[in-house]
Formats: sequence, C-alpha cells, structure tokens
Amino acid sequence: MGQVVSQDELILCVAERKRNGQRVAFTNGCFDLLHPGHIRTLEEARACGDLLVVAINSDSSVRQIKGDARPLVPEAERAEILAALAAVDYVVIFDAPTPHELIARLRPDVLVKGGDWGPNEIVGREEVEEAGGRVVSVLLEPGYSTTGILEQIRSSELSLGRNPQRHGGPQGGPRE
Repeated sequence: MGQVVSQDELILCVAERKRNGQRVAFTNGCFDLLHPGHIRTLEEARACGDLLVVAINSDSSVRQIKGDARPLVPEAERAEILAALAAVDYVVIFDAPTPHELIARLRPDVLVKGGDWGPNEIVGREEVEEAGGRVVSVLLEPGYSTTGILEQIRSSELSLGRNPQRHGGPQGGPRE
C-alpha cells in the first residue's frame, strides 16, 4: 500500500530510493472517478519502474482545468484511494495546472502518460530526457473516461426528466 506524502517528503523518499538503485516511474492526472482505464494505466506505469509516483491535481487545479462542477471527489479522498492500490507507492498532490515544477524537482527515470497526449504535449518531457530518463506513452483503454461516464449519467438523468445542471453537470475534455 502506498503513502500520501507532501512534495518535500516525496523528494526525500525518492532520492533515497534512487540511491538504492531503484527506477522511479511517474504519472499524473485528476483521477476524479477511478475506473478500470485508470487502473490499467497505473499498472502499466508501475511496470516501467521499481516504484510508482502518482501526482494528482488539487481540487482548485481540477476546477481550473475541468470547470466548477469538478472534482466530484475531494483531493484527500482521491489520494487515499490511489494510495490503496497495489501498483502505487507514493501519491502527491500538486496545486498548479501541470506538475511541471514537481517533475523538474523529482527527475523521475520514466514519465508515463496516456496515448492521448502527443510527445510535444507531455509536461516535463524535456526535464526527464535531459536527466537521462525516458517518456512512455501507454495506450488508453477504449470506452473508459471520467468525462464519458459523467456524460452518460447526465444523458440518463435527462431521459428521466431530471435536471443534472441543478446538481452540477459534467465539464471537461477527453483527458482524465
């Protein structure tokens, strides 16, 4: 089971693990509604290193990216859920729209992102490659997307004559 740590704690933990010869894999995202696509991506990311760091957007960062109706699950709960997964060693929360500063400080050996991101769109790619690391793009699991799930719920509510906007409708793009 993983640990939820601060950024400073993470830097120290990872430095120690690197001194012991372990390769650090890193991935990030909102992870608002955890689904099988997330689990498979995290397992693939974990296979790229000896330990996996998962950085999640803070609640305010998610709102900046996805809109006021998100996140559905508060950051502390999202972090706790992710840390409970066997594939995850460390979870850290970042407050910026991207984890660029954290990646620059951490310098993971492997930066893992979903295949919906082009090589030049991957935040931190240059820092990781300059430090001798690599970037891995994993295929996304078809049919799984938090935004898609929320759209399905909204569509179901509309067909039942409910108003999902009253409770906050889905916002955001294809990247979850």
